[in-house]
Amino acid sequence: MKLCRFDDNRLGLVEDETVADVSSALDILPTVRWPAPHGDNLIANLDAIRAEVERISGAAKRISHSEINLLSPVANPTKVIGAPVNYLAHKDEATTDQGVSFGQDIKSIDEYGLFLKSPVLVGPSEGVALHFTDRRNDHEVEISAIIGKQGKNVIRENALDHIAAYAIGLDMTVRGTEERSLRKAIDSYSVLGPWLVTADEIDDPDNLDFSIHVGEELRQKSNTNMLIFDMRRLIEYGSEFYTLYPGDVIMTGTPEGVGPVQPGDVMHCWADKIGHMDIPVRAA
Repeated sequence: MKLCRFDDNRLGLVEDETVADVSSALDILPTVRWPAPHGDNLIANLDAIRAEVERISGAAKRISHSEINLLSPVANPTKVIGAPVNYLAHKDEATTDQGVSFGQDIKSIDEYGLFLKSPVLVGPSEGVALHFTDRRNDHEVEISAIIGKQGKNVIRENALDHIAAYAIGLDMTVRGTEERSLRKAIDSYSVLGPWLVTADEIDDPDNLDFSIHVGEELRQKSNTNMLIFDMRRLIEYGSEFYTLYPGDVIMTGTPEGVGPVQPGDVMHCWADKIGHMDIPVRAA
């Protein structure tokens, strides 16, 4: 099932050319009192939401994709986890491109570990607002996993059981010498979309083609079978440090081909079995 969040926080069932407005399914969500429990309420109750969507979707109003504004499919993650230098070819390009490395010795995820981005996500229709336009701002397209249930010290054999859904992620970054968690946590630099695809629709997350074009130019194209830490390892490793909660997002890392974008550009992201999204770039 493909579910999107659109317009004024409405819920949509994504079909071929239309979206069914199934927002009334949200009425079954439990009321959240203060202090709210950790995690995203919708993702924590995704099985119940799916059942209600199936029940009401036949009578739901259909809307063309072109008539809606897509928001991040996850509204309230407790954290967005980044996986630095998780493709060997990206390590090689970062080492040779001084615009990426700034003279620093580039290592791989084995030595860097993980990092945290801002948990404030934007959707494709909201776009990316470039800050520090006097510096290089790069696109980094990634496959993202959306955690479905709480987990700590998850073992590899059970890791995929903790994934509720998948989406495309954009881990935007401004280049420089500051820590990654600062340069990648700028407002609008964490894009998730175009919707979530429930885990049952993707039998092997470690074999997904994905790509990004900027305008007509192909910049990045790869497959998750090239990951250094695969999906199971990322969950196993990450849960050693962080308790994972429903709605947490793991951006799995970007392949070679990272490059700068400018105000006025449009980034076109695609992933097998997920879909595509168009993200406009503007100056903040």
